[in-house]
Amino acid sequence: MDDEIRQDKDAILKEANGLLKDPARRRLLGNVLTLGGLSLATGVLLKDHNSVKDMLTRVSRFNDSAQGLLFHESSRAPVYTEADITNPFPFNAFYRISQAPVVDPATYRLELSGKIADRRPWTLPMLNALPQTSQITRHICVEGWSAIGKWGGVRFSDFLKRVGADTTCKYVGFKCADGYYTSIDMPTALHDQTLLTLTFRDRVLPAYYGFPMKLRMPTKLGYKNPKHIMEIYVTNVFPGGYWEDQGYNWFGGS
Repeated sequence: MDDEIRQDKDAILKEANGLLKDPARRRLLGNVLTLGGLSLATGVLLKDHNSVKDMLTRVSRFNDSAQGLLFHESSRAPVYTEADITNPFPFNAFYRISQAPVVDPATYRLELSGKIADRRPWTLPMLNALPQTSQITRHICVEGWSAIGKWGGVRFSDFLKRVGADTTCKYVGFKCADGYYTSIDMPTALHDQTLLTLTFRDRVLPAYYGFPMKLRMPTKLGYKNPKHIMEIYVTNVFPGGYWEDQGYNWFGGS
C-alpha cells in the first residue's frame, strides 16, 4: 500500500511539474493541488498518466460549475477612461501577427446555427446598422499580463434575442477564421458587458485584433474572447474550445 501511495504522489508531482513549465497553464496548478487532496481524502489511487488527466478533467469541470454558480449577470467588470487605455495594445494569438487571417469585408457572412430561430447569415453592413455601444475595459491574459482597451459593437444579448436564440440553452459556441474555436456559458453571453466587437478605439477593428468581429467579455480571461468570428451557434452539448481541450479551465472567469 505504501508503494501505491508513493506512485500516486509521484504521478501528481510529475503532472504539476509539467504544468509549471508552461506559464500559460500555471492556473491549472490549483486544480492539481485539489486533485492531490481529493485523491488522499477519497483513497482513489492514480497509478498512471491517464488516470491523473482524467481526475484533472473532473476537478476542472467541478471548478467550472463552482465558478458558474458564483457568476451573476449583474456583476460588472471595472470600466476605465480614455486616459487609461494601453498604447500600444498588445497583440496575442497562437501565431505571429503577420499570420493574422485576412477576411474580405465584401464577402463576409456571419453564419448562425444550432438552437437559433432565424439562421440567416449577417453581413457587416447589417451588423453595423444595429444599435452600437462601447466600453473601456481591461483584457486579462492567462499568461499574467493585462491591458486596457476601448471596444465598440453590438451588445451580444440584444443580438441573441434579435435572432431568436434559445437562451435556455447552456452554451454558445464560436468558430473563427484562424481555426480557433471556443464556447461560453449562456449567463455570460447575456451579460450586459459582453459585446460583438466591430471597432477598436472608434475605428474598424484591425485584422490583428480580430477583424471582422471578436467577442469582448471583460468578465472572462483573454483566451475566452474569440477573434475573426465566422460562426455562432447555440447548443446544450458541451462544445469545449481550442485551449480548453488542451487542459485550460473552460469557464475562464477573470
